[in-house]
Amino acid sequence: MGHTCRGTINLATANIAVEDSCNFVISNGGAQTYHLKASSEVERQRWITALELAKAKAVRMQAESGQSQLGFTEGVQSTLRTLGSKVEDLSTCNDLIAKHGSALQRSLSELEGVKLGGDTSDKIRQVTERATLFRITSNAMINACRDFLALAQAHSKRWQKALQAERDQRVRLEETLEQLAKQHNHLERAFRGATVLPASPSSGPGKGDASDDDDNEFFDACEDVQEFITIPADPKYHRSSPSPFFLLRSPQSQEVVPVRKRRTRIPDKPNYSLNLWSIMKNCIGKELSKIPMPVNFNEPISMLQRLSEDLEYSELLDRGAKCQSSLEQLCYVAAFTVSSYSTTVHRTGKPFNPLLGETFELDRLQESGYRSLCEQVSHHPPAAAHHVISERGWTLRQEITVASKFRGKYLSIMPLGSIHCIFDKSNNHYSWKKVTTTVHNIIVGKLWIDQSGEIDVINHRTGDRCHLKFAPYSYFSRDVARKVTGVVTDKDGKAHYVLSGTWDEKMECSRVMQSSRGGENGTEGRQKTVYQTLKARELWRKNPLPEGAENMYYFTQLALTLNEQEDGVAPTDSRRRPDQRLMEQGMWDEANAEKQRLEEKQRSVRREREREAWAKEHGAPQDNYTALWFEQVVDEATGEPTHIYKGGYWETKEQGTWENCPDIF
Repeated sequence: MGHTCRGTINLATANIAVEDSCNFVISNGGAQTYHLKASSEVERQRWITALELAKAKAVRMQAESGQSQLGFTEGVQSTLRTLGSKVEDLSTCNDLIAKHGSALQRSLSELEGVKLGGDTSDKIRQVTERATLFRITSNAMINACRDFLALAQAHSKRWQKALQAERDQRVRLEETLEQLAKQHNHLERAFRGATVLPASPSSGPGKGDASDDDDNEFFDACEDVQEFITIPADPKYHRSSPSPFFLLRSPQSQEVVPVRKRRTRIPDKPNYSLNLWSIMKNCIGKELSKIPMPVNFNEPISMLQRLSEDLEYSELLDRGAKCQSSLEQLCYVAAFTVSSYSTTVHRTGKPFNPLLGETFELDRLQESGYRSLCEQVSHHPPAAAHHVISERGWTLRQEITVASKFRGKYLSIMPLGSIHCIFDKSNNHYSWKKVTTTVHNIIVGKLWIDQSGEIDVINHRTGDRCHLKFAPYSYFSRDVARKVTGVVTDKDGKAHYVLSGTWDEKMECSRVMQSSRGGENGTEGRQKTVYQTLKARELWRKNPLPEGAENMYYFTQLALTLNEQEDGVAPTDSRRRPDQRLMEQGMWDEANAEKQRLEEKQRSVRREREREAWAKEHGAPQDNYTALWFEQVVDEATGEPTHIYKGGYWETKEQGTWENCPDIF
C-alpha cells in the first residue's frame, strides 16, 4: 500500500477473530488491534463475511502485484539484452560500411587512371560490384537502425509510466512524512500541556517548567521566545485579594427594550471560478489599492463597514467605563483591541475600497448604546475617519490609512494611524495602533490569515501601558496558534496584570502579586521575568459564527446586518452603493460592470476638481477635496495629523436635509 493513514491495518495480513455473539477483533499481529461490536449476531456475521472476502481479494491483488513487478523486472532485462544485440549489429554494419567504402574509393581512384582499352570493362565491373556491396551494407545499417528505433519507442512509454509511478510514490511518501511531522508536533504540544505545572491558564504550554531537554530542542529561526513566565501566587494572596474582575462581571441589564429585528442571513456566495494568476502576476510589488480588481476577490461590504466591525465587542468598553482603577480599565481596553481581529480569522475576501466622500453610519443606540460614523476622507492614499459616541461613558475615534503590498506568495496589509478611546468619567485617554495582517497562499494553496506584531496601549493621563505581543505563526512553535500575550504596567514600569489568550478565541487576565527576574535567558540574552499571579479571569470570548457562515463569507452576526437597507441614511452611505449591492445579491458580472463605472466616475470628478483648483491658484493641478463631516487637526496626545468629527451628521439626518452630500453613486 503506497499511502496509509495512522492506525491502518493491511487486510492481506490481518487476523480476523470472533470473540462472542456480537464482538469481533481485527489485528495485524502487532500493536494495531481493533475491538468491534455489532448490534446483533447477524450483523456481526455479515461484517465477518465481508471482511474475509475483502481479505481474499487483497491477498490476490498483492500476489498479482508481486508477479507483475517480477515480470516487469524480467521484461526490462530481456529488453536490455535485445537492445544490446542490436547495438552489436549496428557496430558490425558500421565496420562493413567502412571496409566496403574504402574499397569502393580505391576502385574509383584506379578507374580514373585507366586508359581506354581492353581492361576498362573489367575495372568498371569491379567498381559496380563494390558499389553494390556498399549499397547492401548501407541498407543493412539502415534496417538495423530502424529496428533499434522501433524497439526503443515501443518500450519508452512503458518506462515513462514506471518512472511516473515512482514519482507518485515519492510524493505520497513525502506527504506521509509531513503528516507524521505534524502529528509528532501535535503530540509534543499535548504532552507539554499535560505535564505543565498547575499555573494560571495564561501560562503558555510548556513554559511553566524547565528541563534539561530545553538545551537540545531546536525551533524556527523566526520564533520569538516568551519574555516572561507566570506561576501561581502563594495561596494567602487568593484568600486576601479577590479579583476585581469577578465583581465587575455583572449580568447584562434585563430591561426589555423594543429594538428593530435585523436580518440573520444574506444570499449564499456563488461559486464562480477565476484565474487568479492571470490577474496577480502583473501586480507584484504594486500598491494594492491602485490595482483594479474584480469583485470575485471581494466580500460585499466596504472598508468603512469593516472598520465598524471593530465594535463587535463594544461591551468590553462598557465594562471598562465602570472600572474604578485605571489599570483594570486598561485590561478591558487591551481585550477590546484584540477582539477586533477575531472577525478576520476566516475572512479572506477583500472589502470594497470606499469612494471619496463615501460614508457609513451604524446606529445601535437602542441595542448597544452607541452611534458610529465613518467617512472616506482621502483617496490617494486611501484614508477613513471613524467616530463613535456611546451613552455608556466612552468615545472612540480613529483614522486608518491602509498600506498593502503583494509579494508574490503573500499579501501584507499594514494599517497606519492611531486609535483613541476616551472615558468620560475618569477622563482617561488611551491610544494604540494596529498590527500587520498577512494573507498567505495567494497563488497556490488555501488562503489563511495571520496577525503579527506588537501593540502598546497607552493611557496618556496616567502613563499606564499595556504591551501586547501577537506571535506570528511558526510551524515548529510549541505555543498555540494565534497567541497573544501582554503585561499591564504603571508609569514606573511595575507589572500589575498579565494578559494571555488568542486573537481568534478569547483573552484572560491574571493579577500579578509578585515579580522577580528568572535565571533563564530570554530573547537577546535578557533574563525572563517570573510573575506570581492569581487565578486567571476571562475578559473576552468570541461569539460563535451564525449557522451557514461558510456560505456567507464567514460574516459574524453584526457583519450580516451592516449592508442591510435602512431608511433615512445619507445618499453617500455604503448601503446605497450599487456594485456592492449587486455582489451581495449574487450578480457578479453586473457588479463588475457597475464597479468600473463608479471608479471611472470618481476619476472624472477628481480631474475636474484638480482643474478648478489650477484655475484658481494658477499652480500645479492638485486635489483640494475637503471632508464633509470630519476636519483635519493635530492630535494633542500623539502629535499626529488626524481627522476628527466636527458634528452635524446626526442633526442633518433628523432633519432629512442631505443637499450638501456629493453625488458619488
